[in-house]
Amino acid sequence: MHSLIYGGAAANRMIAQDTVSAMSAYKIEAGTAQHIGQRPQQNDRVALYTAAQAPGYVMAVLADGNHSPIAADQALLTSKHLFDEFRVGNSANLPRLQELLRSIALEVHQVIKMNPIAAVAEPQSALALLVLTPQAQAVWAHVGDARIYRFAGETCAMRTNDSAYLEHLVNVEQLPADAAKKHRSSRLLHNVIGNSMKEPFVTVGCHQGLQAGDALMLCSDGLWQLFRPEELAAAVARNTPRQAAERLIGKAGERAQGKGDNCSMAIIKLVAPLPQAPAYTVQQMRRAV
Repeated sequence: MHSLIYGGAAANRMIAQDTVSAMSAYKIEAGTAQHIGQRPQQNDRVALYTAAQAPGYVMAVLADGNHSPIAADQALLTSKHLFDEFRVGNSANLPRLQELLRSIALEVHQVIKMNPIAAVAEPQSALALLVLTPQAQAVWAHVGDARIYRFAGETCAMRTNDSAYLEHLVNVEQLPADAAKKHRSSRLLHNVIGNSMKEPFVTVGCHQGLQAGDALMLCSDGLWQLFRPEELAAAVARNTPRQAAERLIGKAGERAQGKGDNCSMAIIKLVAPLPQAPAYTVQQMRRAV
């Protein structure tokens, strides 16, 4: 793994990381990137982890902090801790993985609420979690405005949204549909980690049968609000994770017109491994000569 820092001033820098690991039908190319935008500080956090006791499993975490990085920092710490404790059997158990991600979100929420700072500052964060298994599966969970995408080539095959939470507000909490749609403007209804007035609503999902040419992306609203899904898909498909991050963050800065939010992403591409050169035996080489 290597780190790259672009730009000079701290207020205008992008940090990117690339990592590569081999799989059977494909290899993983992954990277994370951040840009502060025009905000006074960087409140987003993003990371890629491997599991200490689950070989071949990879986790991506993106936390979009609100007004401070406290909640986002806690999200990364808790995610790493619980992922390192995760053990697997001979095959992946998708419901168990979904429960792991749900548990991470809820534990982050509880730890933040116990923080003495929470009584005054009430640190909050949107959260996106993704786990890839060696069985070509993806499992994800999200809370709030952080988004997860699955791309098939240059097509957006899946994008998380707030629809499940809105249905919950209407069908379970009996809110009028118009009131539910305004949840972001209501402190009581806002779906984030660390909201002292409401437990987070965690949406989970999964996909089986990943293959070379697919890609997954986690990003904060400082990025996804400025792009159509097909634009993100094309940028990821045509570039390495680092190159895609550079170009997307550059274009986001142009489109924000001096009002850019913190902009963060994790990109995971599944690419076909290069063909291996044939291994010749001594006898075969003698015959060839």
